[in-house]
Formats: sequence, structure tokens, C-alpha cells
Amino acid sequence: MNLKSLLAQSVATSLVIASSSAMAANVTQEQVVEHYADIAHAVFADALTTAKTLDQSIESFLSAPSAAKLEEVKQAWLDSRVPYQQSEVFRFGNAIVDDWEGQLNAWPLDEGLIDYVSADYQYELGNEGANANIVANKQLQIGATTLDVAKLTPQTIADLNEVGGSEANVASGYHAIEFLLWGQDLNGTNAGAGARAYTDFVVGDACTNGNCDRRGEYLKAAAELLIQDLEWMEKQWSADEKGNYREELVNGSAENGLRKMLFGMGSLSLGELAGERMKVALEANSTEDEHDCFSDNTHNSHYYNEQGIYNVYTGIYKRQDGSLLSGPSLNDLVAQKDKQAAKEIQKQFDVTRAQVGQLVTSAETNGQFFDQLIASGNTQGNALVNETIMSLVAQTESIERAAKIVGITNLSPDTADHEF
Repeated sequence: MNLKSLLAQSVATSLVIASSSAMAANVTQEQVVEHYADIAHAVFADALTTAKTLDQSIESFLSAPSAAKLEEVKQAWLDSRVPYQQSEVFRFGNAIVDDWEGQLNAWPLDEGLIDYVSADYQYELGNEGANANIVANKQLQIGATTLDVAKLTPQTIADLNEVGGSEANVASGYHAIEFLLWGQDLNGTNAGAGARAYTDFVVGDACTNGNCDRRGEYLKAAAELLIQDLEWMEKQWSADEKGNYREELVNGSAENGLRKMLFGMGSLSLGELAGERMKVALEANSTEDEHDCFSDNTHNSHYYNEQGIYNVYTGIYKRQDGSLLSGPSLNDLVAQKDKQAAKEIQKQFDVTRAQVGQLVTSAETNGQFFDQLIASGNTQGNALVNETIMSLVAQTESIERAAKIVGITNLSPDTADHEF
């Protein structure tokens, strides 16, 4: 996504907000919470749709591997990240999402658990599974435990998550699939992403790096597990399912629902996005702490996290098919209480979205990706990331202001133990 399309989307969204706010007479807290559930369902449904497209692309690739087909699979993976990253705003306020999220999006990971790595591979100290190489071995010895991994099924992969007690042992989810598609990014803070050859999946004499059949089986099983997990979560938010999480949320107190919304927004903005995903990587100048590190897609990952926060505040979500889902929003509730405050809070959201958008522009227009921006000695790049962190902090303050206006006090978004 380039800057021009980002700006066009921002202007279009602002116009929708202006028109919806003008018509939003007497929006109730209950309506806002119910629409929040509608957006969550739409986002997870889109994540499921794009995961299924990814799976189909993987099937096609594995049936006859080629360089062109590998590029198609990579693009399907990149497309699948767009809705998923917008779902993370539902994590922190909803334990059901936060408890589930690790199997789909845990990072950083010690990729030597999964497949071959370079000789100078750096991994978490003390991680006994860091060099297990599931692709090359049908039996693993991790500590005192012997594991049979002869059959690579979705369940096998799920069971290997955090094997040996290490959070760095991530066997499943988007980043495991990303590593299998791109391979390691061996460029450090220089330009370039991972460059795995399609021949790593060619069964027979043309196979590179061995175990091409197993590597393909792993990729397929990981994609199937991703679909299974997303199917479960989509049903948790569906209005057509009985006794699910959505029903519990909308039948509970509206005040509690608003708190979940605002706490999720604030915690993603502050502790997670500003802290874990930017501050940690910047202060350590560490590409190991970069989010989509194998593909160099981190700029988009950050942008769509921010977009997810914006979606919840404005009550507007642009679906994968291009349609707009809009309805009663936090913005409406704030405007009903204090129109001037609503304008000021909206302005801060627009400023922060533009600031995070500069990371996209840096990568896609100027050729400076996030791993280059955080490099030691890149004064300009470091400043850009730091300015984005500070803008996210200011946005969190606006979220807390909005909370007070609608009657939610002592919000205290999660800082993830970071100081800003």
C-alpha cells in the first residue's frame, strides 16, 4: 500500500465518520458494543477467507513447485496478514482472543526448531528445542523428552508449541508459515528479506537442503491448523451461533463492553505496538525483535494494527471485498457528550495513522524497511520510529480521554512494563 492510497482511504473514512456522526442521534452504549461484535466477526471472517486462499495457493504450489508459484503463495500470505493484524485490537480486552492468539501469531520464534538455519544462527539462550529441526527429524530429543514427529499433522504442530517450556519454540501460525516461505532473513539491518528457493519444496533429485517432502507437509499442516483456529474464533463472534462469546458480551453490561473495547485499543496502542513491537526493537537495534521479520512486511503489520484500533473507535471496517461495515461507534458516544473533544480525539487518531503510514512510505516508496530504520547509526530512521512511538503514546492518552467522556474511569491500558 503506497502513501497515495493510504491518504485516499483516510479521507474516505473521515467522510464516512462525518456523515455517520451527523446521523447518529441517541446512539446507545448497547448499540456500540453490539456493533463492536459485528466488526470483530467481520474481521475474523475475512482472516479466515484469506487463510483459505493461502491454503489453496499452498496446495497449488506444492503440486508443481516453481518460482512463480512461490511468489503467488507469498502474496497470499501477505494478503492474509491484512485482516488478521486488524483483529489484534480485540485481544487485550477479551481473554478468549488473547488466550488463543499465541497459536496464530506468537513471535519472535527460534526458527531452528522448524527447519535448517545458518551456521551463525542466534537463538534464545537455554532453549533446548532451538535446533531441533522438525523438518529433518522424525523424532526429537528435547531435554529428557523424546517426541515422535513422523506424521506432521495440524495436531502435531499445535502440540509442539512452547515445547520444552520455551516461548521461543513457536511451531505454528503465521510466522512459522512465513519462515517456511521466505526462509531466514540473513541481511541484518541491511536491505533484503529472506530468499528461500522454491527448490526447497521440489521432491526428488532437484530438492535443495534436503527433506523437501517433509517441508511441504509441514507447510500444508501449518496452513490447515491456521484455518481450524480461525474457524473456531469466527464462530465465537457470529450472531448465528448460540452460547458463544459474542452472546456473553452483548448480554453483559454495556459499561463492561465499552471497557473491553477501550482497554483493548489502549493496550495495543501503548504496550504492544509502541512498546513490544517498536521500542524493544529500536532500543536493541534488533531485527530479531522485528514482527514480520522473514518477509520484511513489518511496516504493513504495524499499519494494520493501528488501523484495527481506528476501526473500533470509528465503528468502520473496510472488508476484504472492499465493502464498508459501519455503525454505532465510540466516536458517536463521545460526540454526543462533547463535540469539541470528539474533534480533537479524531484529529489525534488521524495524526497517528499518518505517522504509522510513514513507516509504509519509508519501505514502499523510499526502500527503507523497518529493519533498516532501527539500525544503529541510522539517525533519521531511528527518529522516524521514535516519533511513531511518541504518536502512539499521544493516541493512547486520547483513548483514555474518550473513556472518561463516556463514563469509563481508571482505564489503565497495559504498558507491557515499558516506560514512555
